[in-house]
Formats: sequence, structure tokens, C-alpha cells
Amino acid sequence: MSVNPFLLTSIFLLNVAVAQEDFKPYTQKIDGTELSFTMQPIPGGEFAMGSANGNPDEQPVHQVEIAPFWMGTYEVTWDIYEPFVYKDLEVTRSSGDVRPEVDAVTRPTKPYLDMTFGMGKEGHPALAMTHYNAIQFCKWLYVHTGVFYRLPTEAEWEYACRAGSTTTYYFGDDASALDDHAWYAANSDGKTHEVGLKEPNAWGLYDMHGNVAEWTYDQYIPDFYQQFDGVTANNPVAVPDKLYPHSIRGGSFVDGAAELRDAARLPSDPSWKQLDPQIPKSNWWFPEAPFIGLRLVRPVNPPSEAEIQAYFDRPPIEDY
Repeated sequence: MSVNPFLLTSIFLLNVAVAQEDFKPYTQKIDGTELSFTMQPIPGGEFAMGSANGNPDEQPVHQVEIAPFWMGTYEVTWDIYEPFVYKDLEVTRSSGDVRPEVDAVTRPTKPYLDMTFGMGKEGHPALAMTHYNAIQFCKWLYVHTGVFYRLPTEAEWEYACRAGSTTTYYFGDDASALDDHAWYAANSDGKTHEVGLKEPNAWGLYDMHGNVAEWTYDQYIPDFYQQFDGVTANNPVAVPDKLYPHSIRGGSFVDGAAELRDAARLPSDPSWKQLDPQIPKSNWWFPEAPFIGLRLVRPVNPPSEAEIQAYFDRPPIEDY
């Protein structure tokens, strides 16, 4: 299937005024179920992206303009994600039959092992899904709700994490304060924890540092920032066209303080499937990545139906 890259890029370039009374936190109900999740308004603005003292892939520090959007208050939990994975579970959690248009959405292959890895399910972040899997979950939500949700761009993620701050972490430069804000290697006991137990950032987002690292939409390109040296980038995005690597942000429960920094970038890696016995390897799961999850974004001005379908319907790239 050939997809016009302009359609994919234009999804991220929408920058419109929104009525103040409409731009506020809200709860999204998933039609036909008792499930819901909450979203926080992220005001548009400009910020300095990257870190002068960080890794080479975080440089140069450059100005970025971001359009307003909503972002998930929490990382997506198993409570919301698992009915997408298992139709029979969705049926048990629905008030009626699963609608045909919902059932037509391609679901993941059932994992051959416990994808919670024994760390807990209720209230815990969903994890170990591939980039493709995360996008198809967004499609499932779209069919259920009529609202376009997607993955954040790298720039949106860092902007939302910083929440107006210019420090190493959204709360300051002192890594010793991470215990109050994040589950990471020093305090996690080697496992995920229920979302929302630590302090949020200034825009009401929890677990932006740690717990699980989070997918962004972008292809990971080590020198991507070079093109913006001395200019202001407008809602930049590295539209992915390869299976590896994609950009992951926020650090996780297995990472040290340096990996949790606002500007820190992590590329996905094929080794995350090295024990997958299938040929080709699964399009849906990373059995060696129990530290990667996702958080949702909703743009203020939804793209056209053609743009939405271009985002959702890119076929998976086989992984041998």
C-alpha cells in the first residue's frame, strides 16, 4: 500500500485557535464499555528542545514551536489495552455485542507468554507492544470513540514533559528528587507500578519520567536536530519509513537517572524480539522489552478522514 507522506506529515502541522472553555481536562469514555481514560490540555508554545550537556543525539539545542493538543494523564494501562488484544475480554466488558466496525479492526496475535511479566495488571501500564501495535490500538480507540488519538511526536513528548521548565527534569536538576516523581532502577524493585502514584508535572501528567518508557511516532534519527540549528522548527516530525529504530522517551523502571532526563532519547532495537520463535517475527510484540509502553495524544484540530486512514493503515514491515 502506497501512502502519500504529505498526508502523514500534515497530521502534525495543525495549529489553530481553540476556545478556552473547550480546552480543558476531560474524560473519554469508550463506547459500549465501562472503560474510560483522562486527557490533559497541553497549551501550544515554543521551547528549547534538546540538551547542550546531554548525548550527541540531543544536540544542538534548538527552538521548536508546538501546536496545542491533549495528552493522556497517565500511560495507557492494561485495563484499557487488554480488551483491544482479546476480543473475548472486550465482549465481557461491553454492555452489548461488539459492533462489526470495531470487530473489523485487526487485533494483535495473542501473545505466547504473560506480557505483564508478573509485574501486575490492574492500573499498571500496558507494555511490550510494538510501534505498529501501539498505532493499531489508536485505531481501535478511533472506531470506538470517533475521536482521533495518536502517538506523540518526539517534540510534543519533550514539550509536554518539560511543562514550561528548562531543567534536566521537569522538577529541576537534582536527580536525588526523582524518588518523588518516578519509578526507576533505584526504587522500582525491578517492576512497573500502578500509574499516578508519583507527583505529576506542572501540566498534570504523571509518570513522564520512568515506570515505562513511551513510544513516540518518530523514526529515531541520531542527527535529526542538526537541520534545525539556528532556526525555529514548526511541529517537527521524522515520519517513519523503516522498521527500526523508532524513538522512545521517558526512561523506565529499569533505567538509571540519566535515561529519565527530559531530553534523553532511546532507539528501539531488533534485539527486543531475539527470542521470538515465529518466522517472520511478530508484528505485535517485543518479548524482550517489558519496559516500553505508550501515552495518547489528541490534536486540537482533527485531521481529515484521509489523513487519519493514512496514519492508521500503513501495513506492517515484516521482521525476519
